[in-house]
Amino acid sequence: MTPLPDIAALRRHLAAGGVIAYPTESCYGLGCDPCNARAAATILRLKGRPKAKGLILIGSTPTQFSSFLAGPPTAWPQYWPGPTTLLLSAAPHCPRWLTGRHRKLAVRVTAHAEAARLCHALGMALVSTSANRSGLRMLRTAAECRAQFGKDVWVLDGRIGARRRPSTIIDPASGDLLRA
Repeated sequence: MTPLPDIAALRRHLAAGGVIAYPTESCYGLGCDPCNARAAATILRLKGRPKAKGLILIGSTPTQFSSFLAGPPTAWPQYWPGPTTLLLSAAPHCPRWLTGRHRKLAVRVTAHAEAARLCHALGMALVSTSANRSGLRMLRTAAECRAQFGKDVWVLDGRIGARRRPSTIIDPASGDLLRA
């Protein structure tokens, strides 16, 4: 397993609105402090992603989502930890840059050991959207991320998981499968 970077320096970077790229289940993800509007705007700009779509959060435990959800965070043992993102009711104060035009927030307790260890060490959930420009292929290595994003992103070294597709997205309230 790849060693974690200097966590104190990484916290400062995130608090200052910085963006990171880190390995996840299927590709590198772009992430930031989900409470930082400037950082989220940077991710949307780097990707060319519309604000209306919203963003996914990953965490190492369901409790890392508690301040963003309408109710207490619940464990979903049939899905988590794993590559399944759930759409759950967002708290009224949940930032609009996370939910986009929706009333639900996309959250996932990751099974990717390095991503989970990162969230645990930081003590928080992270934004997690594929590290790529919208419409282009997902980036799968740190070198690809450095080439694509340059100094705009702090790229963490590591290995992605074996999954070849993005996370499945399910709305457990309706049973709708939004992405397989």
